[in-house]
Amino acid sequence: MAFTAQEIENVANAVIDFHYLTPKVRSQTLQDKPLLKKMMEKETTFPGGKENITVRVKGIYTTTIQGFEHNDTVGYANPANIKEAVYPWKLIHAGIEVTMHELLKSGISITDTTTGEGETRHSNSEKVVLADLMKDKVEDMMEGTDRGMNLMFWKDGSQDAKQIPGIRSFVLNDPTTATIVGGIDQSNNTWWRNRASLSLVTTTPSDQNVVTKLQSEWRQLRRYGGKPDLVLCGSDFIEAMEKELRAKGNYTLEGWTSEKATDASLADIRFKGVMFQYDPSLDDMSLSKYCYVLDSRTIHPKAIEGESMKKHNPARPESKYVFYRALTWVGGLVCTQRNANGVYSIA
Repeated sequence: MAFTAQEIENVANAVIDFHYLTPKVRSQTLQDKPLLKKMMEKETTFPGGKENITVRVKGIYTTTIQGFEHNDTVGYANPANIKEAVYPWKLIHAGIEVTMHELLKSGISITDTTTGEGETRHSNSEKVVLADLMKDKVEDMMEGTDRGMNLMFWKDGSQDAKQIPGIRSFVLNDPTTATIVGGIDQSNNTWWRNRASLSLVTTTPSDQNVVTKLQSEWRQLRRYGGKPDLVLCGSDFIEAMEKELRAKGNYTLEGWTSEKATDASLADIRFKGVMFQYDPSLDDMSLSKYCYVLDSRTIHPKAIEGESMKKHNPARPESKYVFYRALTWVGGLVCTQRNANGVYSIA
């Protein structure tokens, strides 16, 4: 089989596009990534900048009212309470390569030109062989990119200075300490704090400590206009909630003597209409006892215009018989209101 370099490029591009439309793979280690899904849905753009993405925030008001009569002297305030939250943007890369040697092992020869001249006709079976080889490599790049982006959005940035800080950089376990978050000291600005309640006791499920705490916390998360719409939990946290619900009994319309088979499972848990989703990434990060309640309006990625999942087709270097494909993402993750988000855990 003889393919031109241009044909290799066309197959690779087609496979990448196909993956976005209908990603059908049989990998044994794929996991749901609800945080990544929501973040990419909420992504917005910005035109670029020197180093950071900035957001103006405000939590204190100076102006107040004053009663007066006749010719009483009244006062005037000069508010100066705006603060600037600062978030870095970074350049993220994922790439694959295919060598002429491994193509030859698959029975595929390369006409080393990018013009496409002298193209030979190929049978459909030959094109499938090439597509299958590229499909495996592209699938690895796409899933690897998703896994990397997902973990980056979850972590706090300490894992790599060249990656953006994720949600755990501003949804902190202890929001009261003297910690700078987005350039603002949370200890001196009580309004610039997320909600947090850790190590909830669950030894007696019938006490319903988790459900009761979430009931009161939900009220506080909405206190300043927050609207929680994304709840992500580790397996232990969800199981603790299920035990609390079961402690009060399972109910069916037909009762236990129904002629139909009795479904012993619990329906997926919702709270105020919001689904509690299991995020396997929390288990992977040893956070199976944690739950994050988020308002996705206040936490979202911002990518430089035209730089979100941008495809690259680097030319083959003259000293190597290797073909490359890459994706890049350039942006940051911003939080515009911390007190609309919370983190909770069981003991």
